[in-house]
Amino acid sequence: LSLVFSVTPRAAVESSLETTWKKKTFFIAFWRSFISSMASHSTEGAPSADMYPQKILEYMEGFLISKTVFTSCELGVFDVLLKAERPLSAEEISQAVGASLDGTQRLLAACAGLQLLTVHHDKGQVSYSNTEEASVFLTRSSPLSLCQSIQYSSRTIYLCWHYLTDAVRSLPNVSFVEGKNQYDKAFGVSSKDLFQALYRSDEEMVKFMHLMNSIWNICGKDVITAFDLSPFKVICDLGGCSGALAKQCTSVYPECTVTIFDLPKVVCMSQEHFVSAADLRIGFREGDFFKDSLPVADLYILARILHDWTDERCIELLQRIYEACKPGGAVLLVEALLNEDGSGPLTVQLYSLNMLVQTEGRERTDAQYAALLTTAGFTNIQHRLTGKIYDAVLGYKET
Repeated sequence: LSLVFSVTPRAAVESSLETTWKKKTFFIAFWRSFISSMASHSTEGAPSADMYPQKILEYMEGFLISKTVFTSCELGVFDVLLKAERPLSAEEISQAVGASLDGTQRLLAACAGLQLLTVHHDKGQVSYSNTEEASVFLTRSSPLSLCQSIQYSSRTIYLCWHYLTDAVRSLPNVSFVEGKNQYDKAFGVSSKDLFQALYRSDEEMVKFMHLMNSIWNICGKDVITAFDLSPFKVICDLGGCSGALAKQCTSVYPECTVTIFDLPKVVCMSQEHFVSAADLRIGFREGDFFKDSLPVADLYILARILHDWTDERCIELLQRIYEACKPGGAVLLVEALLNEDGSGPLTVQLYSLNMLVQTEGRERTDAQYAALLTTAGFTNIQHRLTGKIYDAVLGYKET
């Protein structure tokens, strides 16, 4: 047996070992890089350990704040404190409003946390008083009271919003009853006629009128002074409801007269509850502004009207106004305006959702309202922002 040995030169061995080592080093580096990359991808977008959903939790629980305010107004907590003219204990307030002591204590603590009540500590005793804002806006006797508006939000709007998901899901071509307006589901009444649903009872109609009254008591002067309306002597407030905006007009522009044009039952309620014989420059005309002839006027006001309706219905109404309007006259739209890109304000975005559950309409940008006015024939269209909820758009009929 012969053994044959192949002897490799030393230099060749060292070269081979060096090549092998380089390959191992390359593969080790490659796998380290790959593992690191995979780890990075697996944690990409993962929440940090200390992230806390503060804003989302506040949004989730926002309705708790609304219902706290609603309940406090309904029980008359702020009225009791205003009448007392001194801080009251939880025991005194619970007896005055006819509620349990435990429940009242919790409600008062929440109102204090919302900065609607001031807490007083004296010798170990705790008592409460209204903040200035609560006395002005949350008491029934205040001329700027929002209590009726709050009641409408609590007992009507809030119930409609239970069906927001259904309203959002509804297709654009389904019938009005099956689609957007949710009155049939919330109250079991037909929503085919918008204002039959809104005014489904005298009580509901008066609540809605009080809502409008409180809004224009706060915002009315700003919208009717956004433009100088003094050249317009004969004014028609279409859908003028409680007459609050008409009163603002006659107060600011002493040479004008205002005719409130509204449905017969609304006119009756307005004369009975809101407009007195002392308002000499305010008159009434009964009718449906989609069907009946409109009074001839220099200026027509549509305050919170067009947002109830589709574009087609808006154009139909604006064309009727254009035909009735005197040459050189105008129409004033009072609406909550969206930013041009729809990015806000948040309040108006939420109002547009409310229009989805309560009406046929939507909130719009000033350009969208201008397009509606232009289609109807109006020119020289301008808008003014008031810095409050409602803004103004003015369009003219050429002479």
